Amino acid sequence: MRVPEGGARATGLARLTGLARAAGPGRARLIAGLVMASFAAVYVTAAPARTDGTARIAAAVVLALGVLALHLLWLVPALAPRRRAGAAPIAALALQAACAYAGVLAFGTSVAILGFVAGSLLLRARGWPLAAAAAAVLGSAAAIDAARGGATVDAAITASLVALVVYGLVRLADRADDTAAARLPLTMAAVARERLRIAAELDEGLGEGLRTIAEGSRRALDRPEEIAGVLDVARRSLNDARAAAADLRSMSLAPEVAAARALLEASGVEVDVEIGHTEPLGPAGALLATVLREAVTDVVRGDSAKRCLIETSEDGGDVRLRVVNDGVRTAARGEEGLEQAADRVRSAGGTFSTGLGHDGRFTVEAGVAAGRRPVDLPDRAAYRLSITLLAAVLAGFSVKGLLQIPWGPAWAGAAAGLLVVSAVQLVWTTGGRPRAWPVALAVVSFAPVPVIGQAWLGVAGFLAGTLLVGLPRRAAVPLVAAVAAGVAGTGAALGLGTAATVNYALSTLVTGLVVDGLVRLARIVRDLQAAGAALARAATVQERLRAARDLHDLLGHSLAAILLKCELARRLADRDPGRAKAELTEAVEMADRARADLRTATGGNAELSLDGELRSARSVLAAAGVEVTVEAGHAELSAEASSVLGIALREAVTNVLRHSAARHCTIITVRDGAAVRLTVENDGLDPGAARTPPGSGIGNLTTRLAAHNGTLTARADGKGNFRLEAVVKP
Repeated sequence: MRVPEGGARATGLARLTGLARAAGPGRARLIAGLVMASFAAVYVTAAPARTDGTARIAAAVVLALGVLALHLLWLVPALAPRRRAGAAPIAALALQAACAYAGVLAFGTSVAILGFVAGSLLLRARGWPLAAAAAAVLGSAAAIDAARGGATVDAAITASLVALVVYGLVRLADRADDTAAARLPLTMAAVARERLRIAAELDEGLGEGLRTIAEGSRRALDRPEEIAGVLDVARRSLNDARAAAADLRSMSLAPEVAAARALLEASGVEVDVEIGHTEPLGPAGALLATVLREAVTDVVRGDSAKRCLIETSEDGGDVRLRVVNDGVRTAARGEEGLEQAADRVRSAGGTFSTGLGHDGRFTVEAGVAAGRRPVDLPDRAAYRLSITLLAAVLAGFSVKGLLQIPWGPAWAGAAAGLLVVSAVQLVWTTGGRPRAWPVALAVVSFAPVPVIGQAWLGVAGFLAGTLLVGLPRRAAVPLVAAVAAGVAGTGAALGLGTAATVNYALSTLVTGLVVDGLVRLARIVRDLQAAGAALARAATVQERLRAARDLHDLLGHSLAAILLKCELARRLADRDPGRAKAELTEAVEMADRARADLRTATGGNAELSLDGELRSARSVLAAAGVEVTVEAGHAELSAEASSVLGIALREAVTNVLRHSAARHCTIITVRDGAAVRLTVENDGLDPGAARTPPGSGIGNLTTRLAAHNGTLTARADGKGNFRLEAVVKP
């Protein structure tokens, strides 16, 4: 794109091309503003060559700057807060038109500046009248240039290209703003959709099961024979809850990694975690979680490792997991679990390997295809707009150049060359970048000049754009400067005047900046959209993990307690009917609470309190034959601290019931300065039993407590006792 003739100076290229440091929408507007400023600089620096006298030159400069400043109303929302709702004020548009026409008619400014006016009309257009007005402005540019003895078509094309570029820059900058602003609402919408989907899945099975349990328990108060049916439903519901929690957790490796870290650190193993995959994972997550669990169990059982590395990576749609430790490994230890994990991975089409490295470290490695993920691809509309505008600029430039070349062999060669330049530019811009292309384009940009003449000098601007788009700034800036210098030298060799030579050099820089600006703006929008999609993915994963935690920690405990109460009532039904009814009454109450837990898992708020859970723990453990000692010294707690410690207590009690043969359990709460400490200790471990990995509850609790500035420790003392300690700092 050749800018209007006149003296000019190319300044500040490094500042114009060092835009990568800006961020997000602000960076988008900075890029657009600097490209527009480069246009305005052309009219300012051309003023001395197009009019005479200091006063007239100053007036031409002021008018050109006024046209740019008024166009910034479209680009800088702070200058016109209502413009997004009602577009730029009509008065500002009229003043911009007045400045542009005054400069053109009174001071000889290039008619191309009218492209700013046409661009403003297009930006404001909500129907055909303003679009027709934009066309009229472009037509007037051609008429004015024709009256001066210039080329009518050339003037119309130049003004049209300026209009398209300034229109596209503002639209792309607006799109960046819209995309950034939409990230939070879209994320919230993604979470809401996930909650609805989870609620629909869980209510159909678990919700119906809980209703059946509550109704059956009430009937069993008068008809003990109903207890057996209630027990069957409770068992199925508990299995369903655990399966649903596992399914929800399977989209992410994070909980399993947290549990693995906790187990290794509790065993005195230093852990390094390097996460290199993108979540959600879907079924791949469940497979790799199994491998991680078995590999970490293998490390802990060996009791000799000092360091362990857990590493994930993703490449070409495959997710890989590596677990490396420096412990001494015997052939028999851990083989069965790892072999089962290997079979599951291989049956899913994945890869699995184990081996001892030269450094003496043992490695377990598994790879699985990530599969289809519930991720929306970023909208490519902005990128298509950018490429469309770039194609229009290339087409307009080609027509302008061909109009300056006489019909004949040279014209045919120029047409072929311009077609090659346009194709290379578009392919390079959209991602195909063979290393030889810039060299080939450089040859095409300069080799035809001796045959075609000065009309071909403008092609070098697209070479500058190619370099700016495709190379790092540290390489592109000096190369673009060299291209501009080459254009200036070629112009001097052709015998062009100083003004024309400088004009062609500046045109090269401006065209390169236009190409670079359009492409970079589109990439900013694309990156913002990708970031928004990643945020929505992360929020969706977190929502599923939250639901999994609530199913496991809340509903799982409630169902396990209901099972225990109903089983006890069944045993007491004949010899102690009164006690059996009391247990069933508690089961009914627990079923009602479990339904509230289900609502919590599907997006409601947990209505738990530490005091209530202490009472429940005493009752449930006593029903299981465990002697309970409770020392409550926590006094007043905030609702959040009370809830999270209540959940921690539920998990601890559930573990006592599921994983131990405890005879005594001690529950203590104390205040320690600003912190509140919950300790649950039981004597149900076999000191000689091999260590096993913790269930998902430990990872869940670690996550919950971390969100409340708390910590969790869970470990055996080697003498048959197991202690869980949760600390919250309200």
